[in-house]
Amino acid sequence: MDSDKKELKIKAIENGTVIDHITANGSLHILKILNLPNSETQNVTIAMNVSSKEIGRKDILKIENRELDNEEINQIALIAPKSTINIIRDFKPVKKAKVILPNEIYDLIKCTNSKCITNNANEPIKPKFTVVQKYPPIVRCHYCEKLIKTEDIEKQFE
Repeated sequence: MDSDKKELKIKAIENGTVIDHITANGSLHILKILNLPNSETQNVTIAMNVSSKEIGRKDILKIENRELDNEEINQIALIAPKSTINIIRDFKPVKKAKVILPNEIYDLIKCTNSKCITNNANEPIKPKFTVVQKYPPIVRCHYCEKLIKTEDIEKQFE
């Protein structure tokens, strides 16, 4: 019997962002949020449904030559609230942080209530939500007070 330990090996990136501890199979939603892959992106590496001591199963995304902005990180927090963002420069992590879902969310998702004023084409009102639960994320529409759960948020990024 072979007792060698098998490990997942993924090539290091010189500069860019690594998103770790993504909820298993959530990386495809994050690719859509970030509009990846696209013509400006050199390399995107995805590891899906890999073993994790911390969360059981997870996905990992490596995005070469791109650092995420706060709005993108907020969107990721809606889909993968336990993920971590690692900024890499010269093959070394220079910043590592867990995503933090803000208390209020503006214009990132739509209200699922079709009668909400934010869904009225004649009203130029941008969606605004208050986070009522961070994990799993549940948000409340500021205008109609509709609660929106994680699965409804994820459907908007499919």
